Amino acid sequence: MNLEELNVYRISMELGEEIWSLVEKWDYFRKDTIGKQLVRAIDSVAANISEGFGRFHYNDAKKFYYYSRGSLFETKTWITKSYNRKIIDKKRYVEIQTAIVDLSVKLNNFIKSVGKDGNWNRNTGF
Repeated sequence: MNLEELNVYRISMELGEEIWSLVEKWDYFRKDTIGKQLVRAIDSVAANISEGFGRFHYNDAKKFYYYSRGSLFETKTWITKSYNRKIIDKKRYVEIQTAIVDLSVKLNNFIKSVGKDGNWNRNTGF
């Protein structure tokens, strides 16, 4: 299996592109304050999955998958701040929060599936 076949990786890449498209329309102040933080956080999700995937030892790999989960929760905070500061509307906020929750469940299950051999159960669809 290669990295691009991992469902959690593909979903995190798609969510990153969705958030990039959202932020690039903001004015300079919003991009420079919340926007940069938001894009860095969501991009870090896929980047850490990728880095963990490339690690040899399962403990090392899991460490990066945990970093990915942390970045996903940071993304959740920045989306909430965007909504609270009326940068995004409620509909968009709910859509993105739902996607974050769905990805966090998948990511948690993926992390649990990583075994001592560094592999995961390929039948789980992660």
